[in-house]
Amino acid sequence: VSAQLKEEWGEALAEYIGTEERLAGVVALVDIRHGLTDRDRELQRLLAAADRAPLVVLTKADKVGRGPRAAACLAVQRELGLATPPLAVSVRSGEGRRELLKGIDAMLASWRERQRSE
Repeated sequence: VSAQLKEEWGEALAEYIGTEERLAGVVALVDIRHGLTDRDRELQRLLAAADRAPLVVLTKADKVGRGPRAAACLAVQRELGLATPPLAVSVRSGEGRRELLKGIDAMLASWRERQRSE
């Protein structure tokens, strides 16, 4: 798509993230083999500006060994300033599935609690 259309999408996304009360959270998917892209970093900036904590998930964990996987998790955690490491998940092997579902459940529970207190 054109650069202008990408910019319009970015503006619409920023407005949505900043104003949508029904948005319980954001699961940010990052390909573990490539690390953070400029788009990933921009999404994190948008989320931080809107005071929304993402659940960062490194996908395709089965494509890298345990050592590189741990290094990738640490690198993303440091670069994004995350309190906890991102989740490494593999659809193929099922690794991280349970943790991902727990993370989504916690995000929803937190959102529901905020809705009740408002």
